Amino acid sequence: MEYRKFGDVYMVRIDLGEDVIESLKKLCEKERIRLGRVEAIGATDHAVIGVYDLVKKEYCPENVDEFMEIVSLNGNITTMDGKTYVHLHAALADQQHVIHGGHVLEMRVGATCEMFITVLDGEVNRSRNEALGINLWSF
Repeated sequence: MEYRKFGDVYMVRIDLGEDVIESLKKLCEKERIRLGRVEAIGATDHAVIGVYDLVKKEYCPENVDEFMEIVSLNGNITTMDGKTYVHLHAALADQQHVIHGGHVLEMRVGATCEMFITVLDGEVNRSRNEALGINLWSF
């Protein structure tokens, strides 16, 4: 991973074989990013994406183990229990131009991932909402 900062925005290149979530967490820890918005494009050769089931209170995962374009990767950076919390959603296009999408549980870069992180002043923590079974923003 390489990156450069321009004002409140980081331009980040995550390289072939690197884990997107772990790379993003490392950057946030190193640069002390506590709150931000994430936008990216690129390619993946392994991802696990999920759609949340409110009844079961768990993600229904789809394993994507083929080369796919990252058509859109969006999300946010907050904190939970004092640690970086990365929340990402993706739309991935396969070789037949079929879109697979959902919450990113895992993602490895298949060629490159070009990412913008817009840093916001402040910090927003998350807390567990037991009724929904997910971690929500706490204001």
